Amino acid sequence: MIRTDALDQLPVRTAVPALERALDDRGVAVLCAPPGTGKTTLVPLVLAGLAGGGPVRRVVVAEPRRIAARAAARRMAWLVGEQAGGRVGFTVRGERVVGRDTVVEVVTTGVLLQRLQRDQELAGVDVVIIDECHERHLDADTVAAFLLDVREAIRPDLRLVAASATTDAQGWARLLGDAPVVEAQGVSHPVEVVWAPPAAAVRPPHGMRVDPALLAHVAATVRRALAERDGDVLCFLPGVGEIGRVAGQLAGVGAEVLQVHGRAPAAVQDAVLAGSSGEGRRVVLATSVAESSLTVPGVRVVVDSGLAREPRTDHARGLSALTTVRASQAAGRQRAGRAGREAPGAVYRCWARAEDGRLARFPSPEIKVADLAAFALQAACWGDPDASGLALLDPPPAGAMSAAREVLTAVGAVDADGRVTDRGVRMSRLGLHPRLARALLDGAAEVGGRRAAEVVALLSEEPPREYGDDLAAALRSARRGGDGYAARWRQEVRRLSSSVRDVAGGSGPDDAAVGLVAALAFPERVARARGEGVFLMASGTGAELRDGSGLRSAPWLAVAVADRPAHSASARVRLAAVIDEDTARAAAGHLRFAGEEVHWSGGDVVARRVERLGAVELSVRPLKQPAPGLVREALVEGLRREGLGLLRWTRESEQLRERLAFLHRELGAPWPDVSGDALLERTGQWLEPELSRARRRSDLARIDAGQALRRLLPWATGEAVRLDELAPERIEVPSGSRIRVEYGGAQPVLAVKLQELFGLRETPRVAGVPVLVHLLSPAGRPAAVTADLASFWRDGYRAVRAELRGRYPKHPWPEDPTTVEATRFTKARLKRERGQE
Repeated sequence: MIRTDALDQLPVRTAVPALERALDDRGVAVLCAPPGTGKTTLVPLVLAGLAGGGPVRRVVVAEPRRIAARAAARRMAWLVGEQAGGRVGFTVRGERVVGRDTVVEVVTTGVLLQRLQRDQELAGVDVVIIDECHERHLDADTVAAFLLDVREAIRPDLRLVAASATTDAQGWARLLGDAPVVEAQGVSHPVEVVWAPPAAAVRPPHGMRVDPALLAHVAATVRRALAERDGDVLCFLPGVGEIGRVAGQLAGVGAEVLQVHGRAPAAVQDAVLAGSSGEGRRVVLATSVAESSLTVPGVRVVVDSGLAREPRTDHARGLSALTTVRASQAAGRQRAGRAGREAPGAVYRCWARAEDGRLARFPSPEIKVADLAAFALQAACWGDPDASGLALLDPPPAGAMSAAREVLTAVGAVDADGRVTDRGVRMSRLGLHPRLARALLDGAAEVGGRRAAEVVALLSEEPPREYGDDLAAALRSARRGGDGYAARWRQEVRRLSSSVRDVAGGSGPDDAAVGLVAALAFPERVARARGEGVFLMASGTGAELRDGSGLRSAPWLAVAVADRPAHSASARVRLAAVIDEDTARAAAGHLRFAGEEVHWSGGDVVARRVERLGAVELSVRPLKQPAPGLVREALVEGLRREGLGLLRWTRESEQLRERLAFLHRELGAPWPDVSGDALLERTGQWLEPELSRARRRSDLARIDAGQALRRLLPWATGEAVRLDELAPERIEVPSGSRIRVEYGGAQPVLAVKLQELFGLRETPRVAGVPVLVHLLSPAGRPAAVTADLASFWRDGYRAVRAELRGRYPKHPWPEDPTTVEATRFTKARLKRERGQE
């Protein structure tokens, strides 16, 4: 029996007529409804004709998480008076509860992606609702793009609803072709904000680490909230590990402590979502899964740690992991709203009010920060390898897509042109990351399908920390374990085993099998020991094991899980398996290089014959007769790294370079650019044949840079002969001295004693540019600087004369220096010179 009273109480019912009109007119709509309004439960029932009349339609609802998909289906089934599997069912990875009469099916976005790849037409489906699209999960963005393709190409009748719990819906409306936005008003009760920052400073999160002091403060704030407020408490924490630690600190709190996350047993999830039995208060510790996807009855208080987990990928090091970040302002609003769903409530925020305005407005779209290998494979299977034709709110970053294509090419999922292979299609249908799909398919042929499936199941959901960092030991723990993780692991093993044949040849030891499968999944992370507990991965990244790890003495590892702590050059290994060199060679064969390697290292040319896996050297021998071309490239590399100072530069050659730089700056072509970058680009034009004859650093030091530079002079045009005319090394001044011109600055400089310029009325010029005259005292010390000598004689000389005349009385200081003879001598010496004449 349909529970009409419960349906009538859902606030979203007032928006349903507008939504139906939008779908009738346009076929697409954006539904904006706050959490708790019934958008996830009432709307699918109405559109399917199970509530409120109307024709029966088949509706698929896509949820971002398995826990939300199960909960939504069970809630809708309850509303129509049935159990899940009747007219309302659900499908998540490894579990399908549907029947012949099912017209509303709730699926995860990952399941819907797989379904679209198998059946682009979605035969029999009338409406698709993408729920919680504001969370910007990559699968949801991809599903939306594929569905828009389907509507445009083959199913214009397919109705599409993007459902969001926030009012930031305009982007989705534009993506859906200016779709109508239908807003539903929620029943919101006032929520008091209590700012509850820690009394002492805590370390900011980095990687997966959260300061234990912050977790202790969160637990204390939960106790405070229980003492100050009525009702159940919902506490948001970033991950399963933090939930477990805070739960341990709440022992004896006088309330039932429940843990809600994607790994929680179904019975615990159901108990939380069913609400309190009325016998006592509850404290629900939850990840962000409870922000908008789930309704937790009885909650009057929220304690918000202010942290969340987002994916991050370090493409340069081949590391992908979740990382702890500060939750966005939008997430903070969503979390706080949970306290006001049923009555007035309060939120305790474990950070200072002044920090709130500095938080990001929205969480990062997953497509901007995640590993895109799985997305790139989906796009390739869809027929759009670079995803350029997909309607996406944010385009995938070019660098991340390039890295993803490299991974797909290495595992054989796409060909050289990026087109999906038959193997890639099979991999895409396994519901695994392409790396794990490769490990399952290739590992099954080596160790047997069952054991390959067991290891891949371990890699697809990281085991609990208490299982340790040894992957082989973790496998044994999972096999005998009775915890929730072991139960999920066994279910995934069954699913994966059904996808591959259990071939013969899988009778070797477990440890070797585990290592091979892990290495097949992450060949860039095969790592060779270079010290106790210290390794180098094929990617070039260092890796370190924790103190006390049983893996510290292993000669080789296949690193399955690692992260890089802030400000650390090395990765921290969290899960790995022991392997040998043969296994590393077999798994990472595409990274093998064998041949001559000549490069600049340690300040000189190093020539050797080397075999390596990526950055890991397997064997090295000196190379006595390296190819001349490789040596030349190494020498140029040395010049780039250490500079042209490796050549022999005399004072004359340095001045020649400065003169040429001046002429290039002032006159341009044909005078050459002699900057460092320009010279390194033209080594063949000025450093030959000496460079090709050189074999080591000392040979470079014998190359006369000035002589080499003269090869760049514009001999062909005849301008080279004007070098001394346009940019002379020296200028003859009225005293007869030839004074060196310095060209190293922005303007040529002529440093000359003041008395040697007597009688010179205008500033000397080179290439039409007035020199900057540094006028010196008789002792050679700076007295004045001018680029306008006539002005100096007229306005500045008098002050200089007054200051220096008494200090240097033996030298001439005429009142009018423009009318007397220049000299480099004292007055007495000048008189003697004249007397001799």
